[in-house]
Amino acid sequence: MSQTPSTSIRTIALVGHGAAGKTTLTESLLAATGTITSRGSVEKGNTTCDFDAMEKEFGHSLQTALVSMGWGGLQLHVIDTPGYPDFAGQSIAALAGVDTALVVVNAQTGVELATERMFNLAGERGLCRMIVINKIDADNVDLPALVNQIRERFGKQCLLLDLPAHHGQDVVELLGHADGDSDFASVAAAHRALIDQIVEEDDSLMARYLEDGADPSPVELHAPFEAALRAGHLIPILFVSAKTGAGVPQLLDALAKLAPNPAEGNPPPFYRGEPGDAQESFAAQPDDALHVLAHVFKVVVDPFIGKMGVFRVHQGTVAKDAQLFVGSGKRPFKVAHLYRLQGKDYVEVPSLVPGDIGAVAKVDEIEFDCVLHDSHDEDHIHLKPLQFPLPMQGLAVQTKRKSDEHRLFDILHKLELEDPCFKVERHPGTNETVIRGLGDMHLRTKLARMQQQYKLELDTSPPSIAYRETITQGAEGHCRHKKQSGGAGQFGEVMLRIEPLERGAGFEFVDVVKGGAIPGVFMAAVEKGVRQALSDGVVAGYPVHDLRVTVFDGKTHAVDGKDIAFTLAGRKATMEAVRKANPIVLEPLVNIEVLAPEAAIGDLTGDLSSKRGHVTGTQPRAAATAAISGQIPLAELDEYQGRLKSLTGGKGSYSIEFSHYAPVPAHTQAHLMASHKTVNVDDE
Repeated sequence: MSQTPSTSIRTIALVGHGAAGKTTLTESLLAATGTITSRGSVEKGNTTCDFDAMEKEFGHSLQTALVSMGWGGLQLHVIDTPGYPDFAGQSIAALAGVDTALVVVNAQTGVELATERMFNLAGERGLCRMIVINKIDADNVDLPALVNQIRERFGKQCLLLDLPAHHGQDVVELLGHADGDSDFASVAAAHRALIDQIVEEDDSLMARYLEDGADPSPVELHAPFEAALRAGHLIPILFVSAKTGAGVPQLLDALAKLAPNPAEGNPPPFYRGEPGDAQESFAAQPDDALHVLAHVFKVVVDPFIGKMGVFRVHQGTVAKDAQLFVGSGKRPFKVAHLYRLQGKDYVEVPSLVPGDIGAVAKVDEIEFDCVLHDSHDEDHIHLKPLQFPLPMQGLAVQTKRKSDEHRLFDILHKLELEDPCFKVERHPGTNETVIRGLGDMHLRTKLARMQQQYKLELDTSPPSIAYRETITQGAEGHCRHKKQSGGAGQFGEVMLRIEPLERGAGFEFVDVVKGGAIPGVFMAAVEKGVRQALSDGVVAGYPVHDLRVTVFDGKTHAVDGKDIAFTLAGRKATMEAVRKANPIVLEPLVNIEVLAPEAAIGDLTGDLSSKRGHVTGTQPRAAATAAISGQIPLAELDEYQGRLKSLTGGKGSYSIEFSHYAPVPAHTQAHLMASHKTVNVDDE
């Protein structure tokens, strides 16, 4: 296989809401380029990207899939991403591997929740964005209204790059055409608006354009078009029917001619330094002769080939048998096999250059978001992390068979490695193992996979809510720990003050002790005790957040001063201070979106309000459905799936996303504090 140069590579992620047709569009792209002989269909379960048995069963994508194809002498690497909000972790992670985000919109349903989220995240990441309106030949679609909706939601910089024609059976390209027929809008007016927007990026070109009125040549438009794309000043809108293939060749031409290559896109946000320390930007150069720099944006734990890391090459050439380091690791690993992914197939290749997406297997050190490199000069280079939604939906799990207990955490760890939005928690106080994800469907697919792939059957139950404690005013705490039991004793005295920080600020520890009242060697022990008290909770048994602890005085003893004494003194002083600082209990609130038939909207809004929810709005959707958005305490969503099913006749669905923590009602706090005192004897 001959190596494609970086300048001839395009990397694209298809993103958007579920059922927008991303997988079908990928199939059409593969067929149009001759990569496959015929299109598969999601309904038949024979598409290239939805190859997993569970994806075929559920009828939608559960994970990202990668394919490559050639068009016009170029190599296109395409990532098909899941669209349902429950699987957003996979979709967001894919943004780190591409230069262009192709935002796919369903012409029948318009701009939906995941569409808007992924559009904004791609913009924040500095990716070039294009909008593809799919299903243009479907019945009862209002394409002019949809274009207006897109411009209202995303801005007037969203301009038509082509227009549908002959009732969605064809499209007419606008950059090189000033006349022709279309299903709506004027080809001439759309052409003029597009040219006007592009020439604004080049002052000399715009001056000449205004002077003589003639369209610049395609060669002259290329550079300002890409500049507008990179800056977000131009977001092209294209039309396709993935089912019939209408508009697909024009889309491929747009990707080949207008999407950036690795040297033209906005540079990836690498930095040198460690998180929390001083950092300086690092510019990766898409030069195949420099040191290797690659970033792992996907991890797969395959039962046959082991852990596999999928990465994007940003600099240098990764070759078979090369030696690579993982992060700041001191020992390299050998690239025994180098793969390019084509759906479920692993195609072995000799090398990968900047812009290529590849994979290595059986490397235990590889983790999600790690950087691969071939020189210790790059030990401390990282890629700015993406912001993932916090997994809030939880299930407490335990094995049906006692003999499976030793396998449980090993399997859960493998699933956690693959999904940045799937977390496993162990709560010693309640003796619960809790899995957390982005929604009910997210967790159900994890349970199904554990049963099908690993033959592990689990019992589930609602988990305890992840409450927090915090303080509302400042206070001081003091403890003198003194213990004498023959021989050397224990002595440590700590005086500290606490003060509240703004919500979400976390914890700060400050040492202002002067004169060696507490020797520096014991300050780590004091901090350990403080952290123990905050972790265990003080008034209700939940972790204490958002406060500053300042140690300002204390005493020691020349013989009896010990780490254990200062740990206990720090812990008890912190507990005393928190009790005096008017502590409150916080609960997680989540943003919720419910999609349901319009006839059920009244019942659903009433149900949410009765559960301390706050409805912020409703929006019509296609086919007599509507979306309700609002906020609700996570604690009130127990058994919500059952209530939703009852109120909508099984036709409703919902997704949640963490919003913030807020104080619980007074009666709830009293109950939580009373329960804590019942099961925890205060022997301090």
